[in-house]
Amino acid sequence: MSTTTPTTTATIATTSTARRLSLLTPSGTPTLGNLLGALRPLVAGQDAHDCFVGVSDLHAMTDGHDPRLLRERSSDLARLLLAVGLERSTLFVQSRVPAHRQLAFLLECVASSGELGRMIQFKQRRRANGSSRAALLTYPVLMAADILLYRPAQVPVGDDQRQHVELARDLALRFNRTYGEVFTVPEVVVAPTGARVMDLQRPTEKMSKSSTELSGVVALLDPPDVVRRKVARAVTDAETGPDAVRADRDTKPGVTNLLEVLAACGGSADGISTYGALKRAVTDAVVGVLEPLQRRHAELAADPGPLEAAYAAGEARCRRVTAPVLAAAEAAMGL
Repeated sequence: MSTTTPTTTATIATTSTARRLSLLTPSGTPTLGNLLGALRPLVAGQDAHDCFVGVSDLHAMTDGHDPRLLRERSSDLARLLLAVGLERSTLFVQSRVPAHRQLAFLLECVASSGELGRMIQFKQRRRANGSSRAALLTYPVLMAADILLYRPAQVPVGDDQRQHVELARDLALRFNRTYGEVFTVPEVVVAPTGARVMDLQRPTEKMSKSSTELSGVVALLDPPDVVRRKVARAVTDAETGPDAVRADRDTKPGVTNLLEVLAACGGSADGISTYGALKRAVTDAVVGVLEPLQRRHAELAADPGPLEAAYAAGEARCRRVTAPVLAAAEAAMGL
């Protein structure tokens, strides 16, 4: 994974033998990269684990934001999570499970300003902007609360989030040592990842939902003609000949990216010898993957009943699961 900022964090995953929690932030337009790299693995794992999948709307508030846009993106992401096939997971919107905010404050009473100020993402944003909101400083404590509420034994994590999970471990250890054994101290493990999709215009950079230049980003709700146009304009190279269509990340990043997208979408490059043919095959494969998702998304927008029922049930279950952990933490601290 490339380094991300808190407001563009794609996913946080926690797991025990039977439980997995993933939070996705509504901070941009979900992309093909999000689908192949994060959402598909979640769908594949929901039968092997007790999966909790949430829209982390609170995480999208650590910087300046438009309330109307936050609501729209949160609703859209909620529909997408159900549309991609996560109906066997416990779906929820983070802000509708009060324990996330309540435990975050308790953990702020355990964390120190010094350790929060040393967080890499906070320092990067502060250097870039000169100042920041207090929420950006305390954001890692909210992430720790997200994790510890579900008492996981392990936390699969990418390099960009490792420091945050280490903080969650430190806070759990400190809390347990100071107030009594309440939290499971999770083990950090390497996160399983799906396909790594790069920007079609900048194939050395990861396709990002927060990108300001969308010509190289395939959004999950892009119609077929838009997908076709973006893939047709994808960067390749000047090589010609029968061996031009081959994977080589160092010397042919654009072509390699197209080949990997094609394979991840179930297509094959067998017999393809020109970049034009490769791009047509990639377009067909991507449209084939996106079409059922977009159709289901449209159905949920037209009839939100199933969506509302799924999230109401999921949020009620989250409240039941997190309430005992929050109560134990409150009691331990004297509340």
